[in-house]
Amino acid sequence: MDASLGWWGVPIAVLGGAIRISTPFLFVSLGECLTEKSGRINLGLEGILVMGAMTGYGVSYLSGNPWLGVLAAGFAGLLLGLLHGMVCSLPRVNDIAVGIGLMLFGTGLAFFLGKPFVQPKAPTLPALPLGAWASSPQVQAALQINVLFIVGALLAVALHWVFRNTRWGLVVRMVGDSADAARAMGYNVNAVRVLATALGGFSAGVGGSFLSLYYPGSWNEGLSSGQGLMAVALVIFARWRPIHCFWAALLFGGASALGPALQSVGITSGYYLFNAAPYVLTLGVMIATCSTRRTLAGAPGELSVTR
Repeated sequence: MDASLGWWGVPIAVLGGAIRISTPFLFVSLGECLTEKSGRINLGLEGILVMGAMTGYGVSYLSGNPWLGVLAAGFAGLLLGLLHGMVCSLPRVNDIAVGIGLMLFGTGLAFFLGKPFVQPKAPTLPALPLGAWASSPQVQAALQINVLFIVGALLAVALHWVFRNTRWGLVVRMVGDSADAARAMGYNVNAVRVLATALGGFSAGVGGSFLSLYYPGSWNEGLSSGQGLMAVALVIFARWRPIHCFWAALLFGGASALGPALQSVGITSGYYLFNAAPYVLTLGVMIATCSTRRTLAGAPGELSVTR
């Protein structure tokens, strides 16, 4: 950010950073929101996110088309989500244990298959120049918005509408709230949960492609930094509501952008503390709302966290 902007550059940098950083959180949290609405929790999102990032980058490099990379990343996430859903459908299988195994499997497989793509440069996703009105190149860079962010915002609205106004959305909510009631109505509980988990994996895979194809825009083994796991906390913070997932992701992204924004105006002391701001913020919010009545408000009844 241009130093001549002074303190005015801080909110601009935070806004631009919030939009960039929140995008993968948005897709992963929306995918997990769908999964948990069906009564299943997926802690393997970190593995899906990393696998999506590697797959998207590899397909973009090999095909020369970053949008094919996004689609491939989504399908990679769908396959891992399908695997998680099918394994969890087996008798006496614990969702959380399977999720941890999936996280390790996904990250390990991505690191193994992604070694050839560490050095090559793949085509990346384009951005919309919403800062074209400004004369400062730094402002223009801060206000470049990727199309995936807009897609994620529309997806949040669409999921909100689906849960409230469609038969399939109501079936997912019923399965998540009471499996016995769903069975009594003639629905296959396992099939609904497997489908919801697979679609949630697709969304998380798309979120991973954003990391490698736009911001930071490369493939390496330290790309995610636990964003998949943090998305699970964001869903609880958002009270299992897709629209709230959007605002929670944006808030987390703004907190992540605070450190670099303050550095732009010369505040460098406590840099690592500012980098921890999103995690401190999430922890503070969870502590502030830690009462059972408030924390689990809106939680599907079949989730293990409610039992």
